Amino acid sequence: MRRVVVTGIGALTPIGNNIEEYKQGLMNGVSGAGIITRFDPTNFKVKFACEVKNFDPEVIIHRREVRRMDPFCHYALFTVHEAMEMAGLDPEKIDLDKAGVIWGSGIGGFETIEHDIEEAAFATGDPKYSPFLIPKLIADIAAGMISIKYGFRGINYATVSACASSTHAIINACDYIRLGRADVMITGGSEAAVTKAGIGGFSSMKALSERNDSPETASRPFDKDRDGFVLGEGAGALILEEYEHAKARGANILAEIAGVGMTADAYHMTAPHPEGLGATRVMKLAVEDAGLNVDEIDYINVHGTSTPLGDLAESKAIKGVFGDHAYGLNISSTKSMTGHLLGAAGAIECIAAILGMMYDFIPPTINHFTDDPELDNKLNFTFNQAQERKINAALSNTFGFGGHNASVVVKRIK
Repeated sequence: MRRVVVTGIGALTPIGNNIEEYKQGLMNGVSGAGIITRFDPTNFKVKFACEVKNFDPEVIIHRREVRRMDPFCHYALFTVHEAMEMAGLDPEKIDLDKAGVIWGSGIGGFETIEHDIEEAAFATGDPKYSPFLIPKLIADIAAGMISIKYGFRGINYATVSACASSTHAIINACDYIRLGRADVMITGGSEAAVTKAGIGGFSSMKALSERNDSPETASRPFDKDRDGFVLGEGAGALILEEYEHAKARGANILAEIAGVGMTADAYHMTAPHPEGLGATRVMKLAVEDAGLNVDEIDYINVHGTSTPLGDLAESKAIKGVFGDHAYGLNISSTKSMTGHLLGAAGAIECIAAILGMMYDFIPPTINHFTDDPELDNKLNFTFNQAQERKINAALSNTFGFGGHNASVVVKRIK
């Protein structure tokens, strides 16, 4: 199969609105959490989230078009713009029939669903709907709008697998290039679920942290007192290319997508398998697909949501896969800083691993205060401060409601 490399990345996150800001936020252990500003959270049990800050979609999207799109689509186009510029990719100089888009979102136009249905229609008792309601809310519209903007006429669709959505998008994009069905793919994911229904729904599931008195310390992966995740929003974009295609046009290659894995827990609607069986298998498959031994992995950007069951299951799975080498690699959850971006999580976390590889650092797991006796605290969870380390190969994990597991191995290009 053909080799697949990354030539451009873009990020819009609660800790930075571009790649440089995101990198600095990761290096410095910045928390993106705060009291919600998008709506009045006074009557909500959870009053905080990790919001994107100071974002203006009109920087790259015409005001008329902004009104016709949901924020998750704004986020997608914004990050793809940055990734395309970094890649130096000119659509007029490539075969557009072999250039495609696969984009992930767990929910799609959540704000549109909430506003146009609940507020615009039901509040007045007059069932009149916007003609843009359907195209604004469907999860595949971001992939469609990206392809329209750049004229990519190849493979085009969306992946929807909850928190694994954008990792599945990356995997699918990688596989099509490997198989020769595409030369260039825009991939990644976006989510804009910090809405009343988003906060209310996840809160009623008891999935969210309730630390309203200290939002910035609420996301505590692997800490004894973790009590749920912090909802985040944003997007991450990657430009994937066939290796020889990238070399021929003189592209700056950032990393290689070396291995991928996909499994299912087949266990529970929202809870992970208690022994992490699906997580164990997906990591093994990704490392094997990369043609690597387990002791060649230097860093794992874990799913690490800060939930009691999820963090425990993932740590068990890591020990099951890596054995003694589990104590020699770095582990960290960047959700401690960004919150949980749901369908966009896999994209920004894969990008975090690539940035760590490019700049020789391990992003930290911030907000660690108390060791959890149920976890093996001899594992290096990279607590509270970034660590210097040369990363030759890294693994990025995402696990979604419904038991969807997806992992990607990125490695330094040789």
